[in-house]
Amino acid sequence: MLNQPVFWQAAGLLVLSNLFMTFAWYGHLKHLADRPWWIAALLSWGIALFEYLLQVPANRIGHTALSLAQLKILQEVISLSVFIPFALIYMQQPLQLDYLWAALCLLGAVYFIFRA
Repeated sequence: MLNQPVFWQAAGLLVLSNLFMTFAWYGHLKHLADRPWWIAALLSWGIALFEYLLQVPANRIGHTALSLAQLKILQEVISLSVFIPFALIYMQQPLQLDYLWAALCLLGAVYFIFRA
């Protein structure tokens, strides 16, 4: 990964960090619904540690070539790209047309923030 361009290093780390964070934020809804909230919070906090161990280097690497706004939009696109399969496959939620509209809005954001 270290031989990859900065954009792809940052994007790869952000994808991995988003996988952890999505499970930290929403995984407990499937597996710990019958447990006290504080157990879910502690477990989520433990998972989120791994997210931060990937997210912080991703942003530091990315900021060497991308603006803060570009990093944020990249993060949001990746977040939605990770969340939709998570919701559909792991959480078994129905596919909604709103996912498409949200994706189109993010594509617009990508266009405006990355245009020359």
